[in-house]
Amino acid sequence: MSAENIKAVFGIDMETDVGSFTPFYEGIKRGTPILLDMFENEGIKATFFFTGEAARENPDIARMVAESGNEVGCHSLYHETLGDELFPIPGLKPALPEEVPIRIKTATKWVEEASGIKPVSFRCPRLWGSTQVVNTLEELGYITDASYPMYFYRKQFAPYHPSKENWLEKGEMKILEIPVFADMLMESKDQPLERDRDQWPLFRTQGADALIKHIENFLLFLEQKGIPPVLCFYFHPWEFIPMERSFHFGECTVIPDAFITEGCGEKACNELKALIKYLKGMGAEFYRADELVKFNF
Repeated sequence: MSAENIKAVFGIDMETDVGSFTPFYEGIKRGTPILLDMFENEGIKATFFFTGEAARENPDIARMVAESGNEVGCHSLYHETLGDELFPIPGLKPALPEEVPIRIKTATKWVEEASGIKPVSFRCPRLWGSTQVVNTLEELGYITDASYPMYFYRKQFAPYHPSKENWLEKGEMKILEIPVFADMLMESKDQPLERDRDQWPLFRTQGADALIKHIENFLLFLEQKGIPPVLCFYFHPWEFIPMERSFHFGECTVIPDAFITEGCGEKACNELKALIKYLKGMGAEFYRADELVKFNF
């Protein structure tokens, strides 16, 4: 199988440690420089999607990313659910549709103020997007959105321009929707979500080889359908420093499921390097999300 002309997009979701489950920013402070050094050494660029709060609380890191030549994108205001909820998380209710525009507008402002660059690429937390989200993004001048969770919707397998009426369908919008790839050939044992098709966090819980198997299945799936290969990934800076199994703050202790923090730190760094080596060996070229708009999808 020829894997020539693979386009790879590394999206780094810049948020509080362990997603929505802590208020800390050790990952952004200590993990981001690790990733920037790695990407510079490998000669690749990525898109760093900052929540508005993450950028405002860490302006030095936001400017560091901007000055490195990597893309500064936006990841909502407070790592909240802006789009359609795919499964419930206790204590986290989706923003009302009428709240979405002001929250994205404010997040965009905060990211721009911190980094000096107005973001044009977006990703919803947890990949939970919606029609309201993409319409808001287009109105605000965004050119890409990397929120489509292929493991769940299983309909779009390459970047596309969505419909204003239904973001899951192709349409005439200018914004480019970039699906986050999943293994579409495996037999899922996780019904009805089929989240075991997803890529994350296999690279550090099972190793790069397990993720590579997903990649190879996806590439074969695309080849069978005659679809040009685009691999959109998502990682987090907190994955590249050691994470505790539990976190105490306020009046409670949070203990995430083991897979959330397993393999963080040195293992994650080594496995990501192995993934990059594999992709380069396959002839993949690495792009920032905003650079994909120059291709004819």
